[in-house]
Amino acid sequence: MIPLSVLDLAPVTVGSTPAQTFANTLDLARAAEGLGYRRYWLAEHHNMPGIASAATAVLIGHVAGGTKTIRVGAGGVMLPNHAPLQVAEQFGTLASLYPDRIDLGLGRAPGTDQAAARALRRYYQNAEEFPADVVELLRYFEPAEPGQAVQAVPGAGVAVEAWILGSSLFGARLAAALGLPYAFASHFAPDQLDAAVRAYRDGFRPSARLDRPHVMLALNVVAADSDEEAGRLFTTQQQAFANLRRGRPGLVPPPLASAAAINDYCSPSEKAGVDQALACAVVGSPDTVRRGVQDFIARHRPDELMFTANIFDHAARVRSFELAWQACAAA
Repeated sequence: MIPLSVLDLAPVTVGSTPAQTFANTLDLARAAEGLGYRRYWLAEHHNMPGIASAATAVLIGHVAGGTKTIRVGAGGVMLPNHAPLQVAEQFGTLASLYPDRIDLGLGRAPGTDQAAARALRRYYQNAEEFPADVVELLRYFEPAEPGQAVQAVPGAGVAVEAWILGSSLFGARLAAALGLPYAFASHFAPDQLDAAVRAYRDGFRPSARLDRPHVMLALNVVAADSDEEAGRLFTTQQQAFANLRRGRPGLVPPPLASAAAINDYCSPSEKAGVDQALACAVVGSPDTVRRGVQDFIARHRPDELMFTANIFDHAARVRSFELAWQACAAA
């Protein structure tokens, strides 16, 4: 079985609070660690009421401090929002506290809307700045040299596993050129999946950090005792995407009465857009999940998979990751 990991979108559900979300996050991380998942990643988003992971490094510390062995990281930190030195200091601190357990995935999107991007007070002229910022950031993790004017303290000489995240050829080519592992956001932007993976593998240049290409793909996986129940649980994610496309992101909604009810919630054009965005999804009973994950692996040949499941009820969400692990382990 290839390594499996967890992407937690830190959902704030209707009727809940960020404080409860953080308790749920640690509970899920501990469950994932006990099952054998390799990584537990959290993603930076801003100005989104239904996602509580804006202070990503702080939440990573919360999870790493409450677990023992699972790798914990950012999937990712949106570098346009930050000075590279600050990110190096934050993750150098985390890796000093939790050695050999911290991952740093880097993305070039702001992870928010334009108003919030301006409020974050860091401005990009164009995408060409992202590669230079990545190189600068990685340099801060190298051992400090005599006379070096600016050092990351802590950070210099600290081992942090760095990844490039992406949903297009841009990130794939950058990861290949820098010799870094690459994580593709197929869970919400699958259109260029095959082209990006091919570009990354074909263009990969070995580096001191990585000697061969390494691809992790994200996959929506919702598992329950029956296909019908899993489909019903999945309507939470479908509604959330429809709401986002309508320009009304809010708290994570409860599921609809049945999987078919999403056709009444969405217009035909909205439903088509949701289906396209969530095309990389395996939803169903353990047998359905096992077959679906096997088919996805056979088609795309990832080195790792990262499961995400935006399920309203926390117990059902934990159970989904349990069933998904068991289904894959039995394959």
